[in-house]
Amino acid sequence: MSAPRWTPAYIGLGSNLEGPAQQIERAFDVLSCLPDSLLVARSRCYRSRPLGPQDQPDFVNAAAGLLTRLAPEALLAHLKQLEVTLGREQPVRRWGPRVIDFDLLLYGAETRATPVLTVPHPGLLERNWVLYPLQDIAPSLWVPGQGHVADLADRLGTDGIEPLT
Repeated sequence: MSAPRWTPAYIGLGSNLEGPAQQIERAFDVLSCLPDSLLVARSRCYRSRPLGPQDQPDFVNAAAGLLTRLAPEALLAHLKQLEVTLGREQPVRRWGPRVIDFDLLLYGAETRATPVLTVPHPGLLERNWVLYPLQDIAPSLWVPGQGHVADLADRLGTDGIEPLT
């Protein structure tokens, strides 16, 4: 039996509690320790307004590029466990404040929708705070059935986000 092949995967990171920029740095650190995975790219950080309730701090968002041998569901399970390890408490109010959030944005060229996982991430095309960090690390990446990340980001513009220095 051959070993699973290496597959590129892209992760969205977000935080708006307890020093969000520091939480993103911690998140990159733990992503570099995922089993059967290599952290190969990390974006700069962006400040963005919250999507949901506005009575919360701004978010800091970033993106990570991995090569992984984990199946997509196993990768997602590891990401959810890392959220808990980094201090995310459940239940979280939909679009509410959080210490850390990981979203599996893309897994190779796969498209799938199951009760557990949808890739590409269903909000990817409407969220400039996801596309601009992703553009930092993979501007020519093809989002299945949609287009290149750089073109998708340009369509949304930069309203409500700014790169952190």
